[in-house]
Order: sequence, then C-alpha cells, then structure tokens
Amino acid sequence: MKEAENERELLFETLKMVAPGTVLYEGLESILRARTGAIIVVGDSEEVLSLVNGGFRIDAETNPSALYELAKMDGAIVLSRDAKRILYANTHLTPHSSVPTVETGTRHRTAERVARQTGALVISISQRRNVITLYRGSMRYILQDIGVLLTKANQALSTLERYKSVLEQALTNLSALEFEDLATLADVVTCLQRSQMVSRIAREIERYVVELGVEGRLVSMQLEELMVGIENEGLLIVKDYVADDAKETPEEIIATLDEWSSEELLDLALIARLLGHGGLAGNLDVPVTPRGYRVLHKIPRLPAPVIENMVKVFHTLPQILEASIDELDDVEGIGAVRAKAIQDGLRRLREQALLDRHL
Repeated sequence: MKEAENERELLFETLKMVAPGTVLYEGLESILRARTGAIIVVGDSEEVLSLVNGGFRIDAETNPSALYELAKMDGAIVLSRDAKRILYANTHLTPHSSVPTVETGTRHRTAERVARQTGALVISISQRRNVITLYRGSMRYILQDIGVLLTKANQALSTLERYKSVLEQALTNLSALEFEDLATLADVVTCLQRSQMVSRIAREIERYVVELGVEGRLVSMQLEELMVGIENEGLLIVKDYVADDAKETPEEIIATLDEWSSEELLDLALIARLLGHGGLAGNLDVPVTPRGYRVLHKIPRLPAPVIENMVKVFHTLPQILEASIDELDDVEGIGAVRAKAIQDGLRRLREQALLDRHL
C-alpha cells in the first residue's frame, strides 16, 4: 500500500518536471518536432556522473534552444537534478550490461539501464517513432500528446460527474435510513463501493492535470468543484461502520480499497469482510447502526475533536439524536449554545435527507 503511494508520488513529481510550462518541456517539444532524437539524464549524483564518458562539459543555464541544438549531436545530455543547468553534452553513457531492460532500441536500452542503476530521471526521445519516454528507477512512462490528454481528461470529467450523481443518490438514501435507524450492511458497502469508484476516477484526472501542466488549469478547477463535499465520504462511512474488532484502522481500510482491482471492488461481500463484518458477509441485509461521524461532519462549524468526543460519549447516531441539550452540554467542547446548534442542525439534516430521498 505504501509502495503504491510512493510510486504515484514519484510519477507525479516526474511529470511536473516535464509538464507544459516548464523549460524542459519546451526543449523536448523542439527536439520532437525536429525528429533528431535524444537521451537526457536529469541528475548529477556521483553514481550518474560515474557513467558519463567523453563529451563536453558545459555547465550553462538550461534553455529550450540549447537543448534543441545539443540534441543534434549523437551523445547524451546530462542536466542537474533540478534540470536548471546543462552539465554535459554529447556524452557516452556506460550503464552495467547486467541491469535488466525490456527495450530493444539502443537509445532506449541505455536510458532504462541508467535509470534503473542510478534512480535518476532519464528521458529518451525516439527519432523514428516521435515518442518521449520517461524512465526513473523501475518506472517507465510514455508522454502523451496534449490534445489527446485534454480529450481524455474531459471524458474522465464527464464520467466523474455521472458517478458522483449516483454516489450522491446512494448517500442521500443512506442518510435517510440512518436517521430512521433502518440502514443495512448492503446500503453501507454499496455507498463505500461507489465512493471508491469516484475516488479512482478523480485520481486518474489528477494525473492528467499534473501531466498537462499549465494546460490543465481548467480541468483542475472542474475537478475541485466536482469533488467538493464528497472527497472524505468513504473514510467517514468506514469510521461509522467498521467493526470494533477490525484488524485495520479506517485509514488503512481505505488504503487497502485503493489497492484492490476493479473485480475485487465489485464484490460487496468482500468489502463487508474488510470492514470486519466477516460473519455477516453472507447476508448483507442485516441492520447496522452508524456511530454518527458522517452526519455530524455535515453540521457547520462543528470541529472534529468535538465530533470524536460525542461519539465516545453516545456511541451511536440514534443515541446522539435522542440526547437532550443538557446531555449534549455535558460533552467536552460543547456548551449550551453549541448543543442547541447541534440539535437544530441534526433536525434540518434529517428533514432534508427524508425530503431528498423522495424527490
């Protein structure tokens, strides 16, 4: 789980270095249009420099024109680790031949071996195929055309909008059932499944935004708008319904769901078992009672520590709903004014949930 998150962060960090709006991107585009091909190493560690043989030491500020001109020579270009300076040009790279590679072309084989051996970012531009390939450690990623990326991003936004609508309807239904204490395990795992689907689409769009750089501002704005109010729903559902004797924390459960395949995510019984309800996985129609985290988070200006204190005192949402102002007032962090605001907020949420359910 941690490894997958690290790989994602590494990819995002790498894409930011070569995204539109950067000097490196402009240089790569010039090389691509000229069809000269190139191999560029972004790194100045001792391990990288030990693989550099021959060529010219330049040590000049990086600019697109210089990258384009230097790429006309056959050798590799070596940049500083922040890609702000050109250190060497027309060099010969000598990675160890025992380093594994799946590539066939000489340039790409060298690029992958250098990346695997040093962990540095190596960019290989194919002269014939007109493709930019990024290597970093064991990661291999082919950059896509901006027009293609924008099309995919807009398609993903449309998909996210549809999935969000389905999720919101399921959450509204769950809220209404929770206020009536009629929620079942099936309702819970269905909402969790749909929340996870929305999160996966959002993460895919985030990658498009990073790769698009300055061209992705509108996509980023649309993504933020679509995710308002639902980004934490999955975690709050888990906190509401995870079994007391579950082996994993709510955060770990969400991380586990992130790692599941699409086929595993479609298995509602498997999600129920992950929540610690293994004995009930065969019958998802059994009633379950929420702790109240998700509903309480919808009350304006109610701090998370106060919500934690309320759940510790009352244990379940039905008991919170039945609590008097004096009982709420006794909870640490809640005074008479806040107790009244909580009661009013819960009443409005209940009325709204029951109304929305029948629309």
